[in-house]
Amino acid sequence: MDAGMMDIATDIADNELGYFPTLSPEGRGMLRFLLGHPAAPIYRNRSGNRLLAEEVEDLRAFEREVRAAQSSWPRDGIPKWRDAFVAKTYQEVPHFRAMGPPPHRFEDIPTTSRADLAADIASFVPDPVPAERLICFQTTGTTGHPLRVPSHPLVAGRYLAFHLRALRRFGIELRHGQGEVGVVLLGMQKKCFTYVSVTPLMGEYGLAKINLHPDDWRDPDDRARYLDALRPEVIAGDPLSFAELLGLPLTIRPRALFSVGMTLLSGLRQRLEGHFACPVLDFYSMNEAGPIGVFDAAAGGHVLLQHRLYVEILDPQGQPVAEGERGEIVLTGGFNFCLPLLRYRSGDFAALVWHNGELVLSGLCGRTPVRFRDGEGGWINNIDVTHALQSLPLRQFGLHQGADGRLTLRLRQSELPFAEAAVARLSPLFGGQPIAIEEIVAEGKILQYTSDLEQALE
Repeated sequence: MDAGMMDIATDIADNELGYFPTLSPEGRGMLRFLLGHPAAPIYRNRSGNRLLAEEVEDLRAFEREVRAAQSSWPRDGIPKWRDAFVAKTYQEVPHFRAMGPPPHRFEDIPTTSRADLAADIASFVPDPVPAERLICFQTTGTTGHPLRVPSHPLVAGRYLAFHLRALRRFGIELRHGQGEVGVVLLGMQKKCFTYVSVTPLMGEYGLAKINLHPDDWRDPDDRARYLDALRPEVIAGDPLSFAELLGLPLTIRPRALFSVGMTLLSGLRQRLEGHFACPVLDFYSMNEAGPIGVFDAAAGGHVLLQHRLYVEILDPQGQPVAEGERGEIVLTGGFNFCLPLLRYRSGDFAALVWHNGELVLSGLCGRTPVRFRDGEGGWINNIDVTHALQSLPLRQFGLHQGADGRLTLRLRQSELPFAEAAVARLSPLFGGQPIAIEEIVAEGKILQYTSDLEQALE
C-alpha cells in the first residue's frame, strides 16, 4: 500500500464512527483489502455508509416493504398515499407552505423544475429533517442548472431495495455477503469521485467506485488485475465505461451489469450480454428521484420501480396528455424524505402505458425532444434516429443539424469505423442527405440531439 492509500486507510480507521458507525472487524478487513491490493487504483476520495445501527434495521424493513409493494396504482384512480403526501408537503416544506393551502385539485398545484431547486434548494427541504445528518450531492448533467441534491444516509441506503427489485425481475437474487465484493461502480473520465465502502445490509460486502481512466492507475494493466481480484457480483457504469471494460482481458463473470446515466443502445447491450454472459439492466434514474424504472423489452419500455412515486405525463402547457401519448415526465413523491417532489418536471419525455397490469415508460427520451428536417421538408423525431442506430454497438453518439439543414453525426474516435454503417442507417430517414462525421472530443456526457433550426423543439 503506497503512502496515499495508507493515508486514506488511516483516515478511515481514525474516523470509523463517522464513515462506518457499525463497522465490524470483517468490514474493516474488507476496506483494507480494497485499498491495499497491489493492483488497487489511486483512490481520490473518502466515503462511507454513515449508517447508525437503528438505521440499518430501518433499511431492512424498507427492503421488505419494497419487495411486497406494487409500483403502479389503479388504472382509473390515484395512489392512496398521494393526498396525504401533498398535505404533508405543503405543511413541512417552506417553498410550498409559502403558497398557502394546497389547491383542491391536484392538477392545479404548480409544477416545479430543476431551475426552482437550483435557485433555493434549502426551501425544498422539509423542516423536520435533521440538518446534522444531511448529505449534499452536486450534479450538473449535460444541460440546465447546477444543483445540490439534499440526501441522508438512509436515503442512500434505500437505493439497494430498488436495485434488488429490478434484479428479481430478471430472476437474480444477490448471493455475495461478508468477505466478498458485491458492487463495483465504474467511471471513465478525466476526473472522477472514487472511494471504497461496505454495505451493512449485505453482510458488509465490499463496494468500490473506480475510474477506468488510465491516469487513476499506476499501470493500466492493473485495471483487469484488480477487477479480477474483486470478483464483484454486479458492475454498474454507463456506455462509456462499459465500452472501456470490454477492452480489458477480464476473467470475471458478474451476475448482472447496471447501465445508468446515458442512453444504452441495444447493439451495445447485446454485445455486453454476449461478452459477460449476464443481463444488462438499463435504469432510468436521476439524482433528484433515484431509480425510477428499469428497461424490460417484453414490457416495451422502462417498468416503474418505486411504490411511492406518482408519474404524470404533461404537454408543454402543463396539461395531462391522453393515455399512451408522449409528453414530459412529471414526478410526485419519492423515497428521498430530504427532497419530497411535488409535480416535478424531469425534463425527460416518454409515454406512460399499461402492460400486464404494470405501468411502463415507453419511448423514453432524456431531455427535450428534437426534430430534424429531412430532404423534402418533413420532420423526423429523434426517437427515429435512435431506432435507426440501435443495432450498432455505439457507446455514444450525437446528431446535429445546422441552420442550413446540414447534418453532422458525432462519434467517439474508437467508433469511427462504424461511421459508414451509421450513415447507411440514417440516410433513408433523411432522403439521402449528406451526413458529415465529426469526432467527439469532450469528456463524459454530451447533448445527444441538437439543432439550429427553428421549430426543431417539439
